Amino acid sequence: MREPVIARGDMSDVLNPSVIRFHGGYLNLYSEYDGQKWHTALAISADGVKWEKRGRVLSPSGWEGDIAANGSAAVVGEEIFYWYQAGDPPRVTLARSKDGVTWRKQPEVAIQMGPLGSFDERGVADPYVIRAGDEFYLFYLGQDRARRQRLGVARSSDGVKWEKLRSNPILELGAPAAFDENGLGEPAVWSSGGSYWMLYTGRDRGERRRIGLARSADGVHWTRDPSLQPIAGTESWDREVVCDPSVEVTGDQVRAWFGGGDLARPDQGLHGQIGLGFLK
Repeated sequence: MREPVIARGDMSDVLNPSVIRFHGGYLNLYSEYDGQKWHTALAISADGVKWEKRGRVLSPSGWEGDIAANGSAAVVGEEIFYWYQAGDPPRVTLARSKDGVTWRKQPEVAIQMGPLGSFDERGVADPYVIRAGDEFYLFYLGQDRARRQRLGVARSSDGVKWEKLRSNPILELGAPAAFDENGLGEPAVWSSGGSYWMLYTGRDRGERRRIGLARSADGVHWTRDPSLQPIAGTESWDREVVCDPSVEVTGDQVRAWFGGGDLARPDQGLHGQIGLGFLK
């Protein structure tokens, strides 16, 4: 779609959509930046195209510092689980809700930073959770001491306690001059046609962001898929940044909600807004 489906309004940025089906409609738990802190806000929709903002549902408190956002939602039984980024250095924690409006933050951090020398010793962020059989898989950004940002995965039987896989990192930085040579983040994963697929955000040296595609036979070992050229913005509002995909698969169609911005910056101040596209 040419225009944003969720505009930033009086916020500096709205980004990081996480869209789920719930009670016959769609919920979108997205991130908004007010110029000082990142919050999680809620929008609702009957079709995933036209959205009605319902306001903030999570704000940072205590150790979370200035961020409680950049999350991934899933329906688990009668509840919504929302794994989100918090703290500095960043970690992944969990909140739970029965309606998407009122949330209970869990006291324990879900995904901690890795040990000294690991690929994620300086931060874990950008979670995206899928369910495969009886297990949950959480894909995330890991940052090392050199500030390299690569992708990892953790596994859980209940969505609360997680174990990182020894195969991490699952996707390395791109080659010199590639669209993702400066960092990877914001993975969105689904299964189709006997394979796992991942849209992820790549950063180049100028902090311009585009979305690439990777493929896996088992969800653990990944390779880039060159059949899709990196997805760049084509409109004035997303010309410098396309990031933060959240996907829905219906039949042969994959539609993706994403963040876009007209300024190439690493964190905020992008004039971020949320769009909708279709993967062919």
